[in-house]
Amino acid sequence: MGANMMSWSMQVALVVALAFLVGGAWYGKPTGAGPDDNGGACGYKDVNKAPFNSMGACGNLPIFKDGLGCGSCFEIKCDKPAECSGEAVVVHITDMNYEQIAAYHFDLAGTAFGAMAKKGEEEKLRKAGIIDMKFRRVKCKYGEKVTFHVEKGSNPNYLALLVKYVDGDGDVVGVDIKEKGGDAYQPLKHSWGAIWRKDSDKPIKFPVTVQITTEGGTKTAYEDVIPEGWKADTTYTAK
Repeated sequence: MGANMMSWSMQVALVVALAFLVGGAWYGKPTGAGPDDNGGACGYKDVNKAPFNSMGACGNLPIFKDGLGCGSCFEIKCDKPAECSGEAVVVHITDMNYEQIAAYHFDLAGTAFGAMAKKGEEEKLRKAGIIDMKFRRVKCKYGEKVTFHVEKGSNPNYLALLVKYVDGDGDVVGVDIKEKGGDAYQPLKHSWGAIWRKDSDKPIKFPVTVQITTEGGTKTAYEDVIPEGWKADTTYTAK
């Protein structure tokens, strides 16, 4: 359970009733996905493509949570200035910022910031700079199967996984693997962003089953998702 923000159960209760005031700004290209490399501090490299669709956001520490907030989804909207539509849009946490402009602060991709504007007023809204927004945590609806990218540098004794597209809670706060022929799960260490790793003093036996845990406590196992004969810098999709 993340300690930097309120507990998940408290979030769910409050999200139903209200939204929180937050500082909002944008970065990158006006109609871009944020980072120049379409990546960010979560380790994603394709936030300009579906299902992120350039609707990414940097969260400050209580939102990013040292990477444990990666993939979580927030509904945001603005009422002022006049260019704001007042309609809510959903953004995904894909990056982080260190600014303490407000207790909670988002730096949005230019595309995401403009999405809060009235039609045709996107550029005018971006010129407003830092604005007040309302936000609330919502369930993610990626519409994709969970993927596990075996990171570069992985080898028989070292496995690093980037986890993406978790519907529901969106985030991942724990990853465990079960080796071929094994009965017990072994915990992976959080490396950075959305990346988890296993350092082993003996070769890991593949295929491995991967179990992820979200902040809400949901555990889901993906049987033999990393196959025998796996390759580094390769993405494997849950069945």
